[in-house]
Amino acid sequence: MLIYCDIGENFQILFQDPATPYMIGINELHDKINYYLIIIITIVSYFIIIRIISNRGNINIKYLNHSMIIEFIWTIFPAIILIIIAIPSFKLLYALDEIISPEITIKIKGAQWYWNYEISDIENNNINFDSYTLTLDDLEEGQFRLLDVDNRLILPILTPIRLLITAEDVIHSFTIPSFGLKTDAVPGRLNSSSLFLLREGMFYGQCSELCGKSHYNMSIVIEGVKKEKYLNWLSEMIS
Repeated sequence: MLIYCDIGENFQILFQDPATPYMIGINELHDKINYYLIIIITIVSYFIIIRIISNRGNINIKYLNHSMIIEFIWTIFPAIILIIIAIPSFKLLYALDEIISPEITIKIKGAQWYWNYEISDIENNNINFDSYTLTLDDLEEGQFRLLDVDNRLILPILTPIRLLITAEDVIHSFTIPSFGLKTDAVPGRLNSSSLFLLREGMFYGQCSELCGKSHYNMSIVIEGVKKEKYLNWLSEMIS
């Protein structure tokens, strides 16, 4: 079966392909803001060009020098734009903090310099493992330097998941671009985040909080699979 790897490409400008509803919302908000940005740049550039032309020809344009109408427009118009942008922004922020009824809870702990994953909501069983970034000597063909790990976290698609994120030493940050996920891992504190994978794939991330000399070794790999494969993985981890 073909597994799509969600990693950054050389000279990439746009976002990675979204794999969660949150990332889809972030993409849509980004596109809307760029649309308004183009309108504003066009209008401002037009008036700048007109002003340059009028000065060069010593033409006095009354409404570009002193005008209550212009003052009113460039005060009200930006305020309207900000309100239009704020509405979808607040909707997205509230959606990110939405409380769900999770089927799976994953506790994630950052440490210098690896990630620890714990699945403890399985009856009479507790899955706990560490995930270290592969060294150059351990890399196999097709794996990515400073991205691949020895133990991937397997998660099912189309399943509500709760992430509880903390740290044992310094502040880390659990970040996966394709998920639109960036949650700080703070010692002595549990930060909660929700996850709902829309598709299968191999999703890569890294710690995005400078946490020490081997900060670059805190890679994250999550493989999204169908629920049947996830249950098989759980069985293998338990046995």
